[in-house]
Amino acid sequence: MTKPKSARTVSVSQGIGQDTSFGAVTPPLYLSSTYTFEGFGQAREYEYSRTRNPSRDQLAATLASLEGGALAIVTASGMAALDLALSTLRADDLLLAPHDCYGGSYRLIQGRAERGHFKVLFVNQNDSLMLREGFGHRPRLVLVETPSNPLMRVVDIAAIASMAREAGAKLVVDNTFLSPALQNPLLLGADYVVHSTTKYINGHSDVVGGALVTADQADGEELSAWANLTGVTSSPFDAYLTLRGVRTLFPRMEAQQRAAMAIAEFLAPHPAVEHVYYPGLPADPGHTLAASQQKGFGAMLSFETSLGGSALQKFISTLRLFTLAESLGGVESLIAHPATMTHLGMGEAARATAGISDALLRLSVGLEEPADLIDDLSEALDAGRAAP
Repeated sequence: MTKPKSARTVSVSQGIGQDTSFGAVTPPLYLSSTYTFEGFGQAREYEYSRTRNPSRDQLAATLASLEGGALAIVTASGMAALDLALSTLRADDLLLAPHDCYGGSYRLIQGRAERGHFKVLFVNQNDSLMLREGFGHRPRLVLVETPSNPLMRVVDIAAIASMAREAGAKLVVDNTFLSPALQNPLLLGADYVVHSTTKYINGHSDVVGGALVTADQADGEELSAWANLTGVTSSPFDAYLTLRGVRTLFPRMEAQQRAAMAIAEFLAPHPAVEHVYYPGLPADPGHTLAASQQKGFGAMLSFETSLGGSALQKFISTLRLFTLAESLGGVESLIAHPATMTHLGMGEAARATAGISDALLRLSVGLEEPADLIDDLSEALDAGRAAP
């Protein structure tokens, strides 16, 4: 029997050397929106690209394999992938969601709930009492985001999956921050995995996309049919570019998380830094759990600074290698201020409940030389401290 290929090998080799038309090494890009029938009433494998497309199917097969899933649906964005998972809910169904999730997810969930599409209960999933009380309301779907955006909180996927099964609920895990290179929620008991492939999976900040991977074939087929009906599937060119990004996923993640660890260790004792949120640090409350369910600690971290007002602005404006921008997961390093950027739409009260302060900054660590990134932060922090 052939030995199963490692995930790293799958990411590089999936689809390579399989072109039967011209012997192309890399999978061809199929941009055609429609396909010929062999004859009257004789459809081919592909008919129309919203439904199925060879380039998108190649990416879907790769992502399903990397996550250990039965089927993947490649969507036009990460939000479309999450919305596809939410489409399984009916008006009287309850969604149990994390109170500290990504701002865009929070807004989508609130918007759908306000329109009567389902009911929602936001809970602190790190609080065992609140979590048990939440499951007491018999949710039909549970959303987990671990590590959370932007506070890097880690929750126990296997434990929540067990609670979901007992409650008759499905579990969907947002795995965007770690990618399948560092975490595989389906293997821990989740039913669905959601990705913004815009981030680490593509890795080059030049494609917007998403994916929903299912553990069960029947669930995947049902959601694929719904994705076709609603038209949320990705364009062929975006899928083609994303598959190109997948080829380097593992070495990118390894290098970026090494740099993130070095930066976290630099920031932790700095006099201008109040707190660092990074599960890779032994003192982080999520460290032990993260080490048990992840294959690495990732390249995202957040920190709270004592700088405020003009000093904070001076710090950010002095940075040269960290670019002030939303999104994450690219080869370049980015810095974001969640309260005025990614989580602004949550509202002040919801941010306060989640613990997202005005002093919080989020870093997406890229592939630059780690020493250069640390020097950039050091100089900018010094400039901020010296500001009037």
